[in-house]
Amino acid sequence: MDEKLGYCQQLRYPMLNRFKNIILGGYTMSWRGSTTVSDRLFACLPYLLPLVEVFAFGTFLFRDFPLLQIIFLPLMPLLKIYYGVRYAGLIIFFALWLLVVRNEKISHFIRFNTMQAIVLDIVIVLCSILTDMVGLVPSSGFAIQTLYTTIFMGIVAAVAYCVAQSVLGRYAEIPAISDAVHMQVR
Repeated sequence: MDEKLGYCQQLRYPMLNRFKNIILGGYTMSWRGSTTVSDRLFACLPYLLPLVEVFAFGTFLFRDFPLLQIIFLPLMPLLKIYYGVRYAGLIIFFALWLLVVRNEKISHFIRFNTMQAIVLDIVIVLCSILTDMVGLVPSSGFAIQTLYTTIFMGIVAAVAYCVAQSVLGRYAEIPAISDAVHMQVR
């Protein structure tokens, strides 16, 4: 009888059980096992790469809404280093790929999130090529502004979603991007 009551309580209050698990447990079950608090933290860190990379696309949005720059204020030291070192993006890309994604001693959760951050960075690079091609068309200022703002908001939303899922100990599933990540991470 007690087991049924416990099961009914789990059905009735799923958010309470999830909240207790996050606060008290330190572990959350994911589809590949359980994740620790340190795994969650390390899984969030690679998402700084696409966040720093997409900062350049926010220029029009920051000009129109200057208060949004406050959100990126903590990232300013990273932005100065990233844009100050000539091939920083390429160096970080290969370092994450070789030292984290291909290292099977690191948990699958961290490797998955690192690869997803890398794929988001690749999307940003492809979008920058697209904006460069659109910029060749005369009088395409409005189109460039729209593309820049859309790319910026889309990547920031994707990063926010991925970080939130990582903090909860879940795999962030983004259509097409996560499929590519699953193919790369064993």
